[in-house]
Amino acid sequence: MNRLLCATLTAAFLLLGSPAQAEVRKDRIELAEGHPTEYVVVKGDTLWDISGRFLKSPWLWPDVWYVNPQIDNPHLIYPGDIIYLTWVDGQPRLSLKRGVRKLSPHARVSPLDSAIPAIPLKDIAAFLNDNMVMDQDLLDHAPYVIGGKNERIIAGAGDRVYARGKPVENVSLQGIYRPAKPYNDPFTDELLGYEAYRVADGRIMARDTDSQVMTMDLLDTNEEVRVRDRVVPNDESRIQSVFYPSAGAELQNAVILDVLGGVAKIGQFDAVALNVGAREGVEIGNVFAVYNEGEMVRDPVTNETISLPSERAGMLMVFKVFDKVSYGLIMRANNVISVGDRLKTP
Repeated sequence: MNRLLCATLTAAFLLLGSPAQAEVRKDRIELAEGHPTEYVVVKGDTLWDISGRFLKSPWLWPDVWYVNPQIDNPHLIYPGDIIYLTWVDGQPRLSLKRGVRKLSPHARVSPLDSAIPAIPLKDIAAFLNDNMVMDQDLLDHAPYVIGGKNERIIAGAGDRVYARGKPVENVSLQGIYRPAKPYNDPFTDELLGYEAYRVADGRIMARDTDSQVMTMDLLDTNEEVRVRDRVVPNDESRIQSVFYPSAGAELQNAVILDVLGGVAKIGQFDAVALNVGAREGVEIGNVFAVYNEGEMVRDPVTNETISLPSERAGMLMVFKVFDKVSYGLIMRANNVISVGDRLKTP
């Protein structure tokens, strides 16, 4: 699927050679109730959905995926391909059989963008590159818009604006971001960063080194550009369509910090912000179980206030990581998920 997943699969095969670890995985990998013996991939499928048909824990698919070296691009799965279940040394294994394809005397090319993704990327498309988390230093030192041509205070695509400050990177193409709100840790009140979303792309046309004023032409806009918007190089990282799923570490006080998109309650395929990031060792592909906080009830006999046990409400996968904050996608919701719900190793 990609070289990152290739490395994962290689590691998984090495684990298969260890009897002790194979025994551990025998307890860990369980097949879903009513699982099929084979499944034909259709357009709109994701690896997570397909794996969920076979496995109780869909994110464990790299541990049971068999790479057939005789198949061209065995890491990419296309509509029409057949996923089938076999058993090897008492362990479940998912294998791939290519579907029927039209052949021609020319070179046959399978475009990468037609392969099925690991998760439904369309549900987080708005957050892939448009959202970022700025730390205080970047917010304080990034250039900012001071106005537009003909004294305009708002501008759109095709307009010219002026910004003041030294560019963070010496590149002509820049993104214009608007800080939305601060993220503070709910336990320590530490400032984790500022959520910012991209309102426009622009090109630096000229610079005045004395006044540090930059002349910028706006190339495209998601919203109107305003005074005080920050000029920051675009985050060029791309969200991969196939992830290396792995159990997130057991972290202290890891919770859902916010839900992206302005909704109140959180459900399947909603994107959320977490109060942990690279600093805590969080990586792209980490999977966490989400637990609701137990309700507070009064004991009718002793009149004490008792906290009920927390209940598992769903599961999320991290798809973007910053220093102190990360973004995750809710992959499964068994109950209503809310801001403040805790994250645990699945």
